[in-house]
Amino acid sequence: MTFITLVRHGQTDWNLDRRIQGSTDIPLNETGRGHARDAAALLAGATHHAIYASPLVRAHETAQIIADAIGLAQPELVSDLREREFGEAEGMLVADYIDRYGDWYAEVPKAESFGQVAERALAALDVIARASRRRSAPTAESVIVVAHGGVIRALLDHASGGTMPPAGVPLANGSVHRFEAAPGILRLLETVAV
Repeated sequence: MTFITLVRHGQTDWNLDRRIQGSTDIPLNETGRGHARDAAALLAGATHHAIYASPLVRAHETAQIIADAIGLAQPELVSDLREREFGEAEGMLVADYIDRYGDWYAEVPKAESFGQVAERALAALDVIARASRRRSAPTAESVIVVAHGGVIRALLDHASGGTMPPAGVPLANGSVHRFEAAPGILRLLETVAV
């Protein structure tokens, strides 16, 4: 088994404005860098063996801050951890998105579906967990994965059988979610809001 700690990237100016980022590559702001440092402080009390991140700069920088703070090697970038591609909705204010499309699970032209995001994120975690098991067998390894609200939401939805997180409740920037992964299994162990 592998323990996977998912961390949402720190705040960006678009998060602050409540604007949909999707695959648009928006950097962290100073508050976001603080979120990354806070997450690192929370993670510092446990042993972690590796760190992975979405290649989008907001996740990559968050992962780098965490890695530097707790003494891990450079984050390994994993393309399938990137945020949901929102198509025509990228850059929209959340309120305008809700007015136009109704909810986060709506069909948006040129956007990925929620199911597609879950499928690629689960596949990415499976690859990470398999690599972890090869490195550490027969003991469990603990890895950190820095990703995005939409990706983490899809994984929480999958692991909880659709009961988490509640609709309309945003995931906090810098929030931490700890999972146990084994072949074909992703189980939520703990959620910590930073």
